[in-house]
Amino acid sequence: MIDAIRPLTEMPSPQFVMSADGIRIATYLWGEEDAPTVLCVHGFASSCRDNWVSTGWVRDLTRAGFRVLGVDQRGHGASDKPHEASAYGMDALVDDIATVLDTYLLDTVFYAGYSLGARVGWQVAVQLPDRVDRAVLGGIPDGRPLARLQIEQARAYAEHGIPVEDQVTRNYVTLAERVAENDLRSLVALAEGMRFGDADPDVEHPPTQSILFATGSEDAILERSKLLADATPNGTFVELPDRHHFNAPGSRVFRQAAVEYFASAAADA
Repeated sequence: MIDAIRPLTEMPSPQFVMSADGIRIATYLWGEEDAPTVLCVHGFASSCRDNWVSTGWVRDLTRAGFRVLGVDQRGHGASDKPHEASAYGMDALVDDIATVLDTYLLDTVFYAGYSLGARVGWQVAVQLPDRVDRAVLGGIPDGRPLARLQIEQARAYAEHGIPVEDQVTRNYVTLAERVAENDLRSLVALAEGMRFGDADPDVEHPPTQSILFATGSEDAILERSKLLADATPNGTFVELPDRHHFNAPGSRVFRQAAVEYFASAAADA
């Protein structure tokens, strides 16, 4: 039994990449060096381990012949966790991905992102179109869901333990505390920082690459995710049955659809 579950849980030591503003970004590699690379970018309050390893994505992608490059976004996992909101604008998150690709000497990759990682992926595909061959964007919001978080309540809880009264904010706090290595103060800063600048997907300027969108049937953003897919010239959509926003990454339907989507492109290369 231990051997059977090891591919789901084994993590290599992180290799750190230094961002332009001095933040250490943790990265992880699986698979053969000459295999096509899938860059996996997790969601808010998650991590590479939580989003991609424990759910079977790394196992399935490597079995299908891909190399997987995982990233802990700034503020998450083993990456640095600044407490200043100014460290978390969308431009910084996109720049981190570009720096990772440059460091690994990758001209182009397949991109898999979920939630915040999908939102970043949309922007990477738009701003760096030559770096993303095709992408799978799961649970992508069409607006600013973190804007519903009451920053002052979340900060008071993180810094002084004052109970959170707002239900939406309490839900985010519970989500953040689910992953042991999370730093709630950095995640509050991220939620505040994402309110700066262009945090909304611009449906007037969508990615032009082939994009597979996937969202759970029980996710409140389902219809809005479909609208983003419809606005994308080469977008397709798959609905993940009986999944909500927080358990969709573990969907076998999601994994299989993504592996087939990337494999069809790799076969044509």
